Amino acid sequence: MKKVLYKVEEVIQLINQNKYLILAGDEELLKQIPQGNWIGGSIPYFMGDNGGLFSKELIQVTEIPAFIKDIKFKSYGIVNIKDIYKDGFNNGFSVIIIPAFSDTHLSFAINAPDYKDFATKPLIGWISGTSLDAIGKITPKTFTGSGSGISDKNAVVMHVELPSDKYAEVSIVNIFEQGNGDVFEFYDTGFQASEALINGEKLNFADYVTKNKIDLRLPLVADYNGAMINISIRDIPGDNKVYFYAPVFEGVTYKFAAPLKDFVTQFSGVMPDKDIQNITFSCNCILNYLYSELEGKKTGNITGPFTFGEIAYQLMNQTMVNLDIRSL
Repeated sequence: MKKVLYKVEEVIQLINQNKYLILAGDEELLKQIPQGNWIGGSIPYFMGDNGGLFSKELIQVTEIPAFIKDIKFKSYGIVNIKDIYKDGFNNGFSVIIIPAFSDTHLSFAINAPDYKDFATKPLIGWISGTSLDAIGKITPKTFTGSGSGISDKNAVVMHVELPSDKYAEVSIVNIFEQGNGDVFEFYDTGFQASEALINGEKLNFADYVTKNKIDLRLPLVADYNGAMINISIRDIPGDNKVYFYAPVFEGVTYKFAAPLKDFVTQFSGVMPDKDIQNITFSCNCILNYLYSELEGKKTGNITGPFTFGEIAYQLMNQTMVNLDIRSL
């Protein structure tokens, strides 16, 4: 397997070779990387060379293939994030990193399906974060080597153009399916909910989750034309609301995921094992790292950061997303 975890001095060597890189690592490490052709995000959890890993000493490196035709870097805030699809190359892909809990994160999560040219061009990426014990103490960051520096507000994007004999595909790996239980619809789109329509009856959603002793490791799952999209519960703090890692959408039908006998076995069983040489970039959810107990365990031959959210056209949760580059 190709090496993917590097020390700071090794990353600097790659920068000096004018490589195009996507970097993931602890904020203090990324601050040491000089200007160059790279974007990055803060996170210290990885699918590494030898398995799941927490490290504040290593940086995860994804190198963009040398055969690309063109590349451009751009920063997006709450005003221009709506242009993310419009700005991409017609034949290529875009990699986006957004700082968790920022206004840009919230706006993208809720509004992406309404952006011009939504899902017409491959978009993949992740939500930057911190170590779990630093949530609320340190803001997640994005970084760009092209000059705009460090931000806890703005997304950074690498738009990549491919030659005419190549094309990009975005795929997801999700271990969850809808269960056979109750049906939920929410009155408002957002990252929190108080009341919900549960089997046609208006009830307090927090009371329902608590009284029914719902396993909070199981997300809500919506069926988007055969694609299962997860909404993970973040917290139920006692204010009669449930808070989510991704927004629920008004008018969408949800069910809680079917129970899993073994998170680790289930996750390992759906890992891609074919054509992985085509996978250029991958990331996975921090909740999969925690619930599937992946510290020190192999994630097949797939590598990448464990993140605070995954992007495959729109925001995902408890999902692995992959970018494949294929030849015509």
